[in-house]
Amino acid sequence: MVAPASSRRENAGEEEAYHPMDELQRGAPDGGTFERLVEEYADRIYNVVLRITGNRADAEDAMQEAFLSAYSRWPSFRGESSPTTWIYRIAVNIALMRVRSRRPIEYLSELVAEYDVQDWSASVADLAQRAELQERVLTGLSLLEPEQRSAIVLRDIDGLSTADAAAVLEITEAALKSRLHRARLLLRHYLAEYFRER
Repeated sequence: MVAPASSRRENAGEEEAYHPMDELQRGAPDGGTFERLVEEYADRIYNVVLRITGNRADAEDAMQEAFLSAYSRWPSFRGESSPTTWIYRIAVNIALMRVRSRRPIEYLSELVAEYDVQDWSASVADLAQRAELQERVLTGLSLLEPEQRSAIVLRDIDGLSTADAAAVLEITEAALKSRLHRARLLLRHYLAEYFRER
């Protein structure tokens, strides 16, 4: 099925993807429509907020709060972005509020000279799929500052396009790229010891 041009968009450099949620109009959706949307997007939203919060209970609460908030605020949706981006933005903001409300932790912030970081030519998404590395990657992600973690989760792990990830985070594409660059360097530095052992 080919999506109508108005409901197609590019996702992470791939062909334009069809998103049934993008067809929703302003005004409160009926219960059945919204229930189908929750069923379709709950896993993706949960995974994003889990990677941001690093805690299953917080992720479940953030996901539930995001969908409840989206449902109650649906009539105020202005259509300046797609409904998918709008719900992602709500979920990411709720997850970030939960992370920020915790007591401070020491985030990865020290960079070494770039030549000290071993270049391993695999994307973060590929690394996250390897069972052996999953725990290390998730630990490294949890040690990134929340803004960097959100950028890398949305762009590299969840596969949103640069434009969509920037829209979700309400920052410019240039600011997103800057956050991604720093987050990737910090994560590579954190994982460098693992790759030296291999």
